[in-house]
Amino acid sequence: MDSGCWKLTLTLVVVFVSSYTQASFSRHMNDFIEAVKQVEDGAPALEPVAVLKMLRRAAGLSDPFIRHFLGSEDSSGPEMDAGLSEYIRKTVHHRVTADATEEGVVLTADGTTVALGPLLLGLEAGFLSKSAGRVRGLYQLCLAQDLSLSLSRGSPLTQPLGSDGCWDSLTSPQVFTLSDSSSLLTTPQVNGGMDGILLGMEVSDKTRRPLKLSSLLTGYYCHQLEKTGLDAAPRLISRRRRDNFRDLVVSSELSKQVVKSVELQRRLKGESRMEAKEKKQLKSAVKEGMKEFVHMYMVCPPILPRCMWGAEPYKGTPTNLSLPLTYLFIHHTHTPSQPCLTFEQCSADMRSMQRFHQVDRGWDDIGYSFVAGSDGNIYEGRGWNWQGAHTLGHNSVGYGVSFIGDYMTELPSQQSMTLVRDRLASCAVGGGRLVANYTLMGHRQVRDTTCPGDALYNEIKGWKHWGVKK
Repeated sequence: MDSGCWKLTLTLVVVFVSSYTQASFSRHMNDFIEAVKQVEDGAPALEPVAVLKMLRRAAGLSDPFIRHFLGSEDSSGPEMDAGLSEYIRKTVHHRVTADATEEGVVLTADGTTVALGPLLLGLEAGFLSKSAGRVRGLYQLCLAQDLSLSLSRGSPLTQPLGSDGCWDSLTSPQVFTLSDSSSLLTTPQVNGGMDGILLGMEVSDKTRRPLKLSSLLTGYYCHQLEKTGLDAAPRLISRRRRDNFRDLVVSSELSKQVVKSVELQRRLKGESRMEAKEKKQLKSAVKEGMKEFVHMYMVCPPILPRCMWGAEPYKGTPTNLSLPLTYLFIHHTHTPSQPCLTFEQCSADMRSMQRFHQVDRGWDDIGYSFVAGSDGNIYEGRGWNWQGAHTLGHNSVGYGVSFIGDYMTELPSQQSMTLVRDRLASCAVGGGRLVANYTLMGHRQVRDTTCPGDALYNEIKGWKHWGVKK
């Protein structure tokens, strides 16, 4: 053969070396962001959408459902360091094991746990969009597919929604164990789906697209609150996840996307179309299940379980409450006197209060049912079912909720008060724990009537015109 007919094609494969080792990275969002940054530093010319495709390839997110909306992972891109690729695969690939360990999730700085798969898929869909606010497949990629598996196949023996869990370590998290492994859709999956939708919609606007994916994730998950808490915080941060999701998403539209997801999955598998009767049953099941989803994630505030703040066990045997209750008693702390603005500080304050109540007061546990931080979270004390020790003579008829901080002369942030007055109270009523016409009562902290009034107590009297003196 004439040598002139030969053509030599050279394929340039870029291999970048990272400083990554398996032992150096935990399942914390900060470490995942650092891994993303190493991918970007290894190929600085890559656009965010190309970085996302690399992450999708490393994580093995390549089923027909995903490719239907996002296309292939584009194997022509640069090669990733083997150790870094393995970390991404293990950190992003989602599954629940037989021993109730949930993989593919990370702990974030705000104390919540997030599944990375739906987050990354939502971001990639947003970057691929042609016009702002119109993202093809966004709801189905992030949340509707998981919801369809849960709401369409639930049974009386299976809790379809809402299982949360605990990490083995909060400083270097590696293993996340669910408290209820029967749930078909976990809270970390919902958190990741919400974030994927919110951030995917944000970057669909070309004027808001960041130069680096790591910068976007850092701004969203790592924002430091100032003294006023969330009142002066930016709109798009993870602490505002539920508020932003509630403002953006209409439950009826999400229900439609769940049904469409089921239909698409059947079509991609080559299965026949649903008969009219079957589709009607599916719509009915989804509509009913969506009520629970709305209550848990669009009405209720984020409530961090006891294990997340490091609670000591209850001493003795708790007394169960007889539900529903009639009252919601609002307190604030004398010590700690300052509002807590981070998950770490709020958790430390919770442990301090529990030690004081258990050791100094000799109580069985922290006295409050729930505690509100200024970081955007509600912290579980004795919770929904155990009788508290918060309002003398009234513990059996109501929940006790305290704000962290001394509010004798000033009020908590508006966001914190809304979290308790509107979100937590509505969550309790909707869950059948408080009667619909409950009374919200302030607990006066001052004993000496010659002292100035209690600012929070006086504010609460304006809410419901009720108060209880200590």
